[in-house]
Amino acid sequence: MSDIVIRAENLGKKYTIGHQAENGRYVALRDVLMQTARNLWHKTKDLARGKPIIIGDEMEEVLALNDVNFEVQRGEVVGIIGRNGAGNSTLLKVLSRITEPSAGRVTIKGRIASLLEVGTGFHPELTGRENIYLNGAILGMTRQEIKRKFDEIVAFAEVEKFLDTPVKRYSSGMYVRLAFAVAAHLEPEILLVDEVLSVGDAAFQKKSLSKMGDVAREGRTVLFVSHNMGAIQSLTKRCLVLNNGGLIIDNTSSNAIEAYMKSIPSVSNDSRNFKTEISDFYIKSIKIDKEQLEYGFNKPLKFDLYLSSERDIEGLMIGLQIINSIGARIMTPRIVIPRLGSGDSIVSVILKNHYLPPGYYAVNLGMSLSEAGNGFFYKTSVLSFEISEIGIEDPFLTSRRDKLGVCLPAKYNIRNIK
Repeated sequence: MSDIVIRAENLGKKYTIGHQAENGRYVALRDVLMQTARNLWHKTKDLARGKPIIIGDEMEEVLALNDVNFEVQRGEVVGIIGRNGAGNSTLLKVLSRITEPSAGRVTIKGRIASLLEVGTGFHPELTGRENIYLNGAILGMTRQEIKRKFDEIVAFAEVEKFLDTPVKRYSSGMYVRLAFAVAAHLEPEILLVDEVLSVGDAAFQKKSLSKMGDVAREGRTVLFVSHNMGAIQSLTKRCLVLNNGGLIIDNTSSNAIEAYMKSIPSVSNDSRNFKTEISDFYIKSIKIDKEQLEYGFNKPLKFDLYLSSERDIEGLMIGLQIINSIGARIMTPRIVIPRLGSGDSIVSVILKNHYLPPGYYAVNLGMSLSEAGNGFFYKTSVLSFEISEIGIEDPFLTSRRDKLGVCLPAKYNIRNIK
């Protein structure tokens, strides 16, 4: 007997959008009148033919989903990633029956619930207590389920003191905490989650991620959309990657994330003209040797910073944050230059032993005027580079990749215990 609970076959979703033509030339009154009449005629024809009425001079059809095929087994936790506009949210809306597909079909077996937009269905005039029952009912929970989960929801949201206060008086953080708490305590067979783990403060986000981990371990089927590669890596074992509405990768989460990060256009390795908060000090460029853009494991890394200053700089601290493909900051090489003379200079930051496993990395650059702080420059993703598998014979390093962080060699000794 097949245990497939979601099957998408040749799934497509098409939207029609309109554009207003702007040619920048002088427009006379007769042109306005003729254009208005023309638009009215087009709208009348569209209405008579049952087509959507488009505001604008030009119509364009956009494929939000294009021939998407996949299957999900019962109990699987599947991540869905892709750049903004790739079709991730549209796919979840089709699966949750919010919108109908334009082509293909979806077969779903089991009770399904969606965490697409937290707070949908909350009424500002009702209290937190009343909204728990209202929102729970909208999300498909029975009254008995809500009563059974009520205390747990309130404790999770941390709003006990304000439970009988209208939610219009809640702060935005309290509002989304309560909304997420209701949605997270659903008990469906299939759960669709769309980027809801970024609500609330840092402590609540950590608790939300842990709750989603509990849901995944309970054996329920989960489809999880997020731009947080770390969350995808920790919660899912399989991942779908969408691009321009099409499914381009269906693989293990680690392989899918790596392929997705590789598909993103690389940051220029010759970025120029970075402004700083000090008017007479600026960064002309930061480079990595163009002949060694692909480095073998534990080969020296050298970053060249081209600096220019109109005066001497005392106590210059430079920090390079090394970011792996799932967005984790895993290393920060730091140097302190007691005195940097005026004029143009090249400061080379050299890592002789970095022990970074194979993978794709980005570099954030920060500067300050003393070890105590006083930062005057910080920019993310100023460079990108790859550590290749060249020269690695240890399969552990090549198979684990981004899960390793920094792979440090260590000494050991053995003592016999009598």
